[in-house]
Amino acid sequence: MIKFFRRIRQNLLLEGKTGKYLKYAIGEIVLVVIGILIALSINNWNLNRKQHNAEKEFLQGIKADLKKDKDYIDLVIERQQPKLDVFNYLNTASTKLHTENAIEVDSLFKIYFSSQRTFYPISGSFESAVSGNKINSFKDKAITSALIKLYNTTYARLIDNGNISDDRWDFLSKKYRHERRTGINESMSDAQLSALLDDMYHHFVHMRWYQNQLTDANNEIDAILNNIK
Repeated sequence: MIKFFRRIRQNLLLEGKTGKYLKYAIGEIVLVVIGILIALSINNWNLNRKQHNAEKEFLQGIKADLKKDKDYIDLVIERQQPKLDVFNYLNTASTKLHTENAIEVDSLFKIYFSSQRTFYPISGSFESAVSGNKINSFKDKAITSALIKLYNTTYARLIDNGNISDDRWDFLSKKYRHERRTGINESMSDAQLSALLDDMYHHFVHMRWYQNQLTDANNEIDAILNNIK
């Protein structure tokens, strides 16, 4: 094709048709420019299509991760609520309660001393987009901003508070490992029972705070999921 155009230019010059040569040269330049623009347009279209597909795949991955996170948060909240209810009941009950109805009180303590769960998010899709710097190129800035806040702020705070809750639970469960194993002793004095409730309160206060944070995180997740198509 290039040889064909070159031969035409040479013939026009040899025939002395300078005017026609100039017009032809301009036409050739225009064709080249049009070809370049078409190539650029096709390339941009391919890039946009790839970016759109990458963003769509990212959002679908995030959607799946957040649904699993939400299920796990619900599980943690469900496991913690009986503990909160038990402490509120024991804390307001008479210190003589353990001597009046030892079986009932012992069962309540067993509920409180049952295993604890804390939340850790699934962050594979988010970390993959961040590590590849893809997240900054996605068009839906509202969702990406919400996700960055969720993972970098809300989830980070939940992880920190989950670690604190685990530490307090570890202290409590180790200190009262005998009571966890054998049950609350009926001969426990009022002072001993009060000390036990004080230690439980230290754990309870943070667990209640953690429960509120989990609920707030759930609401934040719901808002993001509602905006993902």
